Amino acid sequence: MPLEIIRNDITKVHADAIVNTANPMVKIGSGVDEAIYNAAGKDELLKERKKIGVMHPGEVAETPAFNLPAKYIIHAIGPIWEGGTNGEVEIVAKCYKKSLEKAKELGCESIAFPLLASGTYGFPKDVALKTAISEISGFLFHNEMNVYLVVYDKESFEISSKAFDDVTEYIAESEVLEPMQFLQVMYARREEEEYALDSLDEIAGSAFLDEDIDDIIRQKEETFQEYLFRLIDKKGLEDTVVYKKANIDRKHFSKIRSNPNYNPSKRTALALAIALELNLDETKDLLLRAGIALSRSNIFDIIMEYCIDHQITDIYEINCILFKYDQPMLGA
Repeated sequence: MPLEIIRNDITKVHADAIVNTANPMVKIGSGVDEAIYNAAGKDELLKERKKIGVMHPGEVAETPAFNLPAKYIIHAIGPIWEGGTNGEVEIVAKCYKKSLEKAKELGCESIAFPLLASGTYGFPKDVALKTAISEISGFLFHNEMNVYLVVYDKESFEISSKAFDDVTEYIAESEVLEPMQFLQVMYARREEEEYALDSLDEIAGSAFLDEDIDDIIRQKEETFQEYLFRLIDKKGLEDTVVYKKANIDRKHFSKIRSNPNYNPSKRTALALAIALELNLDETKDLLLRAGIALSRSNIFDIIMEYCIDHQITDIYEINCILFKYDQPMLGA
């Protein structure tokens, strides 16, 4: 997926460029800066950093990545948090924007960011996250690149929004079945289905005498792929808008368009439903054509049902909520 939130040590992430929350002076700072110097090779990296000289908040510059699993380190200078009244948010936004533009200029296909300035510089993590998502998603709408937002641990990732609080309450109030309860429900449903099938078998014997099987097959409903692109045409949307809003890359979307028998994963199907801003009934109809259903026994499905029912159509906001609950994120 073009934007992915991952839990990892940024010095271990394989990407063309790694972004460092750098010290503005020509010396090794603390936190992410120190970790990157240690992993890349302190002496070699510091020698390259000296060639750049003193930097100011909002500026970026690149060096080789040396021993890191990357080609480049992009050094970005964030602001010290002073309450948010001195343009701190705008400066951090500029760091993301300039880092992405620099990666594009260098021919990078992938880039990994930490939550810039949210460590020793004291930038509030929820504001840092919102700024990161806003700038990265804006860039990806017009450009092709794989972007990783790297979070070291759960404590580093905070969401402060009404949507998150409401999802927490929604999950608590939902009927999430325990494994044994779930098996009992499924067994009861299976018995009901077997009874229904026995009844249908009795009818089928005489029905097929009157109606040719070929005629029945010809009456089948649209496939997932056919229905999806009819919806896209009906809404007058361009392919680019759909796959960008769905957090799906261009190659994967081309595969969907060219394959009439394409069978999506649940995450991809739901991402496309979000991109098309379908309501809950329309979403279930789309999923059904791929043999997929939403279940009240699954945290991921409950979160998705909440988001769709409450018209949350920003896939990055949804993915932040899913990440917070250790659920797989939307896209492909």
